[in-house]
Amino acid sequence: MLSAYPDQTIAGTIAGAQSLTSRRTLAWLVVVIASIFLVSCGSRPESGALAISTAKAPGAVDHEILIYTTREKDDRPDTYFNGERGEGVSYAKATVSVPPPPAHKPGQIEWPSTLPGDPEKEFTARSASYIADKAAMRRELNEKLMQLPKGKRDVFLFIHGYNTMFAEGLYRFTQFVHDADYPGVPVLFTWASRGQLTDYVYDLNSALVARTALEETIRDLSNSKAERIVILAHSMGNWLLMETARQAPAADLKRLSAKIEQVVLAAPDIDIDVFKDQLRALSKKARPKKPFIILVSEDDRALGISRRIAGGKARVGAYDNEAELAELGAIVVDLTKVESGDSANHSKFAQIAALSPELRAVLQQRDLNTYNPREPNQIGQASQDLGTFVASTAQIAITLPVAVLTAPITLATGGR
Repeated sequence: MLSAYPDQTIAGTIAGAQSLTSRRTLAWLVVVIASIFLVSCGSRPESGALAISTAKAPGAVDHEILIYTTREKDDRPDTYFNGERGEGVSYAKATVSVPPPPAHKPGQIEWPSTLPGDPEKEFTARSASYIADKAAMRRELNEKLMQLPKGKRDVFLFIHGYNTMFAEGLYRFTQFVHDADYPGVPVLFTWASRGQLTDYVYDLNSALVARTALEETIRDLSNSKAERIVILAHSMGNWLLMETARQAPAADLKRLSAKIEQVVLAAPDIDIDVFKDQLRALSKKARPKKPFIILVSEDDRALGISRRIAGGKARVGAYDNEAELAELGAIVVDLTKVESGDSANHSKFAQIAALSPELRAVLQQRDLNTYNPREPNQIGQASQDLGTFVASTAQIAITLPVAVLTAPITLATGGR
């Protein structure tokens, strides 16, 4: 998923474009963006991507995903939703099969070469259907939650980024859930991105339109039988998430935050100054249970282009000052040295999904997430565990929030 848009307003988009030195520079940016897009996106069917396969595939694993969306319903066969904006929120569910190894490689989506695909070698849709309304979706969600043992009734909410077709967001989330071996109920919030490189202003406005729907979705999840909610947003999805939290009334935000166990911001395409302002606004309403986890990569080419279009302002997801982000109260996971599955280096979060259980176990420790800098010895065990984790994954660096430590500390190996 590629990001190349400013994240503020249409006026900011125009101003950013006008600030470029010449039309030649703008043309160069378009060529660069297009080249990244063509290399990194691969096969992305616009319609018919959810053609159902009933072929047997020993070793393949099915994952059922619940779907909240602001997209318009699409009457074309096996398509379900397109990139136009619908009215309100629609609901659906889909089951996607992931092929067994070695056909499936962690971090990758093995798109069908021809639909409906070969489940022994490719991602394939096993079932898909609309869900009638909010009440029916609540029943579906609660049924799945109650099938899990008490204490394990978790929801994993994913918010995709810019330039993402419906099936692409669904398949990417399925890949992450599979590689992370996530045990809870996966829920996709998919907003009306057209999945077209040239439609970033349209996508930006679609994200704006989706704020209230996302707030309602999080409220529905919070009011369900879920015990905990983990949220992962990618690229423009981070801006949508942060602005949704910002617009929520303080009382609602405090109540909703009670069940939100962790928020992970992957490659946020947000102006660093805007991000600081968002955090300041949120801090006046409700303090999160745990620090945000921000996944950054200094070699994110998509965010580099976004930075140039947006007037040279640093993007959070490619920010090179982890200590400053830590001072804002975040745990920063630096993925610069992680090899990406796309040429834009913009979807590295997908590559580390297989490490999620180990990383989650460390980051969820109570002492690591205690906001009390006057008692730094509390985090001794968590710090040791982080050191062990990083030592075994030398490509990853982790910076702890200054709210937890007396000073930010980067744990890394490999010469960093």
